[in-house]
Amino acid sequence: MKCIDTQADVDRGAAWLAGFDARFGVALAQTGPLPLRRKPDGFAALVDAIVSQQVSVASAAAIWKRVSEAGFTQVGRVLAASDDDLQNVGLSRPKVRYIKALAAADLPYDDFHNMTDATVTAALTKVLGIGVWSAEIYLLSSLGRADVFPAGDIALQESAAQLFQLPARPDEKAMRALAAAWAPHRSVAARLLWAYYRVLKSREGIR
Repeated sequence: MKCIDTQADVDRGAAWLAGFDARFGVALAQTGPLPLRRKPDGFAALVDAIVSQQVSVASAAAIWKRVSEAGFTQVGRVLAASDDDLQNVGLSRPKVRYIKALAAADLPYDDFHNMTDATVTAALTKVLGIGVWSAEIYLLSSLGRADVFPAGDIALQESAAQLFQLPARPDEKAMRALAAAWAPHRSVAARLLWAYYRVLKSREGIR
């Protein structure tokens, strides 16, 4: 499995995308160089993905801070915690169930590095609360896989709609079809579209 391990890998993918479609070049000129942004892998990374589900970036950051401070990034602490303990740091009832199910799943985190994207996704999505989006975020951010595109991500969909002047924000199926042409650099395409989305939101804030 090809991975993005260095800043040079990101830069190479960004250059390929800009050469493939000039609109990526336009976005890159506005975002500047894309950061590597690799996260650690393991239980804590998936807890982070669950925390981020269906909430704003600001809300996710605030809840994640409380989750981390309470030690709920550790399997043992989660298994020993009551539902109230977990809800008291800002987790919803469904997310309490998801994080407890994840702690009980005893996933082979070390082995994931040698598994294909499809195999990792299949293993992760067997766990309650881990959908394809969360699995793809883990593959991209924590395992550094080079050709993963979380097509269900609303920010990516909105960014693509603006950059490519689409008539409407594409749904997951349409987004996945659009991104197919960006292989084998779909993970860098996701980084670029996220960065472009931040540019778009900053412009909205100025108005």
